[in-house]
Amino acid sequence: MERKQHIAIFTTASLPWMTGTAVNPLFRAAYLTTSGERKVTLVIPWLSLKDQELVYPNNITFSTPSDHEIYVRHWLEERTGFISDFNIRFYPGKFSRDKRSILAVGDITELIPDEEADIAILEEPEHLTWYHHGKRWKMKFRLVIGVVHTNYLEYVKREKNGRMQAFLLKYINSWLVNIYCHKVIRLSAATQDLPRSIICNVHGVNPKFIEIGKQKTLELESRKEQVFKKGAYYIGKMVWSKGYKELLQLLKEHQKELAGLEVDLYGNGEDSAQVHEAAKKLDLVVRVHPGRDHADPIFHDYKLFLNPSTTDVVCTTTAEALAMGKLTIRRALTDEPAPMTDAQIYELSWEAATERFLRASGLEEAHSKRLSKIPSKGFMSVSLSTKRRVEDASAFVHHLASGFEVSRRAFGAIPGSLQPDEQQCKELGLPFLGGKRGS
Repeated sequence: MERKQHIAIFTTASLPWMTGTAVNPLFRAAYLTTSGERKVTLVIPWLSLKDQELVYPNNITFSTPSDHEIYVRHWLEERTGFISDFNIRFYPGKFSRDKRSILAVGDITELIPDEEADIAILEEPEHLTWYHHGKRWKMKFRLVIGVVHTNYLEYVKREKNGRMQAFLLKYINSWLVNIYCHKVIRLSAATQDLPRSIICNVHGVNPKFIEIGKQKTLELESRKEQVFKKGAYYIGKMVWSKGYKELLQLLKEHQKELAGLEVDLYGNGEDSAQVHEAAKKLDLVVRVHPGRDHADPIFHDYKLFLNPSTTDVVCTTTAEALAMGKLTIRRALTDEPAPMTDAQIYELSWEAATERFLRASGLEEAHSKRLSKIPSKGFMSVSLSTKRRVEDASAFVHHLASGFEVSRRAFGAIPGSLQPDEQQCKELGLPFLGGKRGS
């Protein structure tokens, strides 16, 4: 009997944070297991209570990883309609306020036993390797695939000295991805060009959105009543970098032409209060609401979805709106959206996205070829290849630099994040290494 592929999917966020790196890897794990040919483990961050309160919306917190897992599985099963046969493991993470991101703590490769270390999918490979100090990914796994979700360079450009920071980050990202990944999939050309990368959108939309769209199509065909009773809306994390500044500025400049237009904005985030204040200064009716799940019935009757974000890579919410049958460009609100064909609907599905992922990643080919891990003696592997020697040397330099608190903090790591603290170890059942840290 042929051995199943063991796939470990590492990602940088988890529900109930409704961000792309929490939602999309979860669906990827579910749909990769449907054929029964693969054993999948989803590896997600565990946050201690103080960080949960900063990150998770609506005062949702978890006292144990098992409680968190129950929440994640329930959310997924409500949307897919089937029970998924994959494992969930948690790595210790900390929330970085300045980066507005969760960063891994310790060597997260250790969560996968060596006998199961076959294929690793790094969702946001640059993010997962910035401060990685531990076993080299290519030595642990025989195939490492990065999936690039985020346009980090565009975000960094908005900060103080942003151009210089973006210049440095561009080379750091390329350097690290070259060291740790065999292949990289960029979700769109809006992401940074990286070594050994191809462009392919390997994401689908939540099946609930397709169901909503089909129902709206039936209503349009029956014409018994007005199908879309509301006007325009936008949903996204409420931070200025997600396009709120550009949207409010456009509305301000064109208030006369847009007289009568009403816009609803939905989101949670650090800039919520400022967005609310800016919206109140407009003559147009612009209402600001807390964030909700995009599949919530409150969104079903909107006709027009606005997406002003210039940092989005694949515009997931736009795809969701299309699946629900909405207009996603500015037209007269009296127009009715044209129903999508079955082929168009299928292209938006996670079934189609999984097929694209298997082709783009070469997983099916890898299954037949049975690639081997990089051999190693200690940390540096012995190789006659000049290219391999350069890569080994680069890996050694990164391993050395990431092992000292001073150098880690100089490059923006969270203080004390080289190893999990005693509280995190207790919550996750990990051995506490005490003072075994870089100095």
